[in-house]
Amino acid sequence: MKFYNREKELKNLKKIEKASKESAKMTIIVGRRRIGKTTLIKEAYPQKLYLFVSKKNEPLLCEEFIKIVEQQLEVKIFGEIKKFKELFEYLMELSTKRAFTLIIDEFQEFLAINKSLYSDMQNIWDSYKNRSQMNLVLSGSIYSLMKRIFENRREPLFGRANNKIELKAFSVVTLKEILEDYSPNYSSDDLLSFYILTGGVAKYVEIFVDAKAFTLEEQLDLIFDDYSLFLDEGKNLLIEEFGKEYTTYFSILSLIASSKTSRTEMESILERNIGGYLDKLEAEYSIIKKVKPIFAKEGSRTVKYEIVDNFFNFWFRFIYKYRSAIELENYEYVKKIVKRDYETYSGLFLERYFQEKLRLSFNYSAIGNYWERGNQNEIDIVAVNEDEKRMLIAEVKRNPKKIDLHKLEQKALKLTAKHKQYIVEYVGFSLGDM
Repeated sequence: MKFYNREKELKNLKKIEKASKESAKMTIIVGRRRIGKTTLIKEAYPQKLYLFVSKKNEPLLCEEFIKIVEQQLEVKIFGEIKKFKELFEYLMELSTKRAFTLIIDEFQEFLAINKSLYSDMQNIWDSYKNRSQMNLVLSGSIYSLMKRIFENRREPLFGRANNKIELKAFSVVTLKEILEDYSPNYSSDDLLSFYILTGGVAKYVEIFVDAKAFTLEEQLDLIFDDYSLFLDEGKNLLIEEFGKEYTTYFSILSLIASSKTSRTEMESILERNIGGYLDKLEAEYSIIKKVKPIFAKEGSRTVKYEIVDNFFNFWFRFIYKYRSAIELENYEYVKKIVKRDYETYSGLFLERYFQEKLRLSFNYSAIGNYWERGNQNEIDIVAVNEDEKRMLIAEVKRNPKKIDLHKLEQKALKLTAKHKQYIVEYVGFSLGDM
């Protein structure tokens, strides 16, 4: 698959590389696994020193790195180096004489190898950075650990990074572009399932494209297969994030994915207080987010939760929830459940799709949902241009025949009564508008 949609990031990385020739620059790149961080780095810097931090002891890691350094920088390292701080100082010293880009991928893994290393690197960096020409890029995929390393005031590398790139999933515009390139006769339903099941995650998109899986049927056959990457994906990516309490986090995420989206609902099912877990899932792990009615006051208790990542939502709703059938390799059973629930399930993501599409139009200052106490008068999308005093109120249905704009106006009576100065437009969005 060709390289897509990272023009802004590429431009930024090239600019940083140029600036590093005056004095050393440290950039951190974060994003969930499979999002395309390594591909971006390789596209931005064809000439680089690339070191991947694997889980092995420090002397063995240094032995591996020394061979790479000697080969890629065409130097000879004499003497025995068994600690990474010695190799890093060697590279910083070298960068005072010649400019180069150093990539350290899965940087957070050093925590398990040598916890004092970050303090050592801070001292070396501070000593050399003003006379160095190093373009240092530190990439990591365990978000909570990378956040702790660079954003916790008590950590030695706090405040050292000059730049931060948080790599996001492909936008709906890019997903359409990919389908137009590889499956030009795609339908709106194909686009919606592509959006739901890949979530715009680069690796998943690549797998679907390589397998030519462009319809829901083809995509489900790819996911529910003996050799599928997807079946253990949520477990493989999140257990390391959550640690020993992963079962509680998984239970919460499974409930949210099954539309139990209020804290009260979840606590009544789990029979325990989960406030701390919800806070961590949002603030530390960035896996969920609070959803409030648009215009809700700060501190409003009218809160729902949603899983940010489309694929994780699908994994917890259909794979984790039916893991007993998955373990029995009864994939047809789970596929039937997905197909049974798909029309209702996909409606939520059709709303997300149009919210993102409106956001990318850059015509609005706020976009969200609306509902009143007791989940009354729920409105799928409200988009506001505060400066021009315009408001778009939208209903989203897969089938356009089910859209009732008169009923939508009735639902919005309290909302519009509070914003009489706004020009209001009522619209319906369906599959055909994608």
